[in-house]
Amino acid sequence: MNRFFDTIREIFHHLKQYKSRTFMTMFGLMWGTITVILLMAFGTGLGRKLIKDMHGMGEGIAIVWPGSTSIPHKGYGRNRPIRLMEEDVEILRREIPELASLSPEYARWGMPVRYEDKMNKPCITGIIPEYGPMRNIYPQSGGRWINDNDLKNRRRVVFLGDRLKDFLYGENVDVIGKKVLIGDTPFTIIGILRPKTQDSSYNQRDQDRCFIPASTFKSMFGNRYLENLVYKHQDPMMGKQNEKKVYAVLAKKYTFHPDDTETLGIWDTYDSEKFMYDFAASFTIFLGVIGGISLLVGGIGLANIMYVVVQERTKEIGIRRSVGAKARHIMGEFFLETFLIVGTSALIGFCISIGMVKLINMFPIEEYVGQPVLSFSVALTTVLILSSIGFLAGFFPARKAAQLDPVECLRY
Repeated sequence: MNRFFDTIREIFHHLKQYKSRTFMTMFGLMWGTITVILLMAFGTGLGRKLIKDMHGMGEGIAIVWPGSTSIPHKGYGRNRPIRLMEEDVEILRREIPELASLSPEYARWGMPVRYEDKMNKPCITGIIPEYGPMRNIYPQSGGRWINDNDLKNRRRVVFLGDRLKDFLYGENVDVIGKKVLIGDTPFTIIGILRPKTQDSSYNQRDQDRCFIPASTFKSMFGNRYLENLVYKHQDPMMGKQNEKKVYAVLAKKYTFHPDDTETLGIWDTYDSEKFMYDFAASFTIFLGVIGGISLLVGGIGLANIMYVVVQERTKEIGIRRSVGAKARHIMGEFFLETFLIVGTSALIGFCISIGMVKLINMFPIEEYVGQPVLSFSVALTTVLILSSIGFLAGFFPARKAAQLDPVECLRY
């Protein structure tokens, strides 16, 4: 143990002799460490934002639109329109137990929604209670979502998107229980959408829509056919299998070929989510590579300095070898010096990076690029890169020092 501490003191003595050189070497490693951590933290934060934005529309859901046939089947020709009905939801629920939730979705555009002198024409949507949890639609405090009694009794109640509410009534105004006109019909407001980020949509973003019970929608507008239907997988990995089953079940009812994909348009959001996840992971790796190059440059500088150190201490190495020091002792000392420089530089770089991330997170940038995250994967990747660079930067100079001929060293 005493020998180890003597070696440490000797290493620090040599580093102090060349302060400027040591500082420049450490600065390169610190800069590389900061670059790797910050770039990967930004990449991780952006990836999480993309996934979060995708989840704003729902997790593991699929939307089904009616289309028209493109394959003649059982006496029917091409271009026959397919119209979905509310009863199809119960048929799919019964025939495909792998679907966790389903909801019909009616939609109407052009109908004015008014309060006093304010008027908008959003997408008016008729749904059932299951729709809300599937689509991550949750009420703000004090309000509620549409329930089974609303559906059963055809109540004239409405759930408003938060931005639509702000437009009609203004911000920081409690509107629960108040009336709003849809066309010329008064509806009671039962809930306001809890604000959420939603980059993806199909009819309209939820913040701008108003939702009413499907039974009320049908009695008010007389719609017989659905705009679309929505279902949620029990296991998103089974999306393709479930899609084939949906085609098969509806093909049996509406008499079209189950392989005719033009009859139904199905958007499985899991595919989009998987693309976003793969993109975010690839982008983070790319940023890590860019940062790793900066760190590699610092490692090359360290390796060059260690070669210079070996050359400067050649005579010292010869004396130590002549009095009994073994090659592994010489190699170990140079390895230790390398890792001390790398470790100290990395520790300082880590501390600076943490401070910079906390400072950056104080600014309102989450909406644009997400918040940089110092995750375990970022730390582990940085440690692995630093360890690899430290080993490579120290191994070859240390091996050269250990292989020096003591006699030649004494002549140097």
